Amino acid sequence: QVQLVESGGGLVQAGDSLRLSCTASGRTFRNYVMGWFRQAPGKEREFVAAIDWNGDSTYYGDSVKGRFTISRDNAKNTVYLQMNSLKPEDTADYYCATSKKYYYTATTKFDYWGQGTQVTVSS
Repeated sequence: QVQLVESGGGLVQAGDSLRLSCTASGRTFRNYVMGWFRQAPGKEREFVAAIDWNGDSTYYGDSVKGRFTISRDNAKNTVYLQMNSLKPEDTADYYCATSKKYYYTATTKFDYWGQGTQVTVSS
């Protein structure tokens, strides 16, 4: 079992940057593809980004391409989401999650989830 804890959320202004972190428990972090999702009030959970086991490959949701960057540090059991040029529509709870296979975007393909960290972007 893997436990995930997100951090780094907060209230920022449009155009600002923010970096989220997600730290995993256990020794098997490197065995998982890591993903970030977000969920705004009244909306479905949306895929944001994912990174493969070694950090060599990444893919992104269309709404964040060119603005967000996912990375990981397997030595620290941590995955990051660097968010630049934030927009009010990026306001949501952000979750990290694990998957056994690469290139999935559906929430059903991710197994373990963190509790989320809130990001609010004011205009």
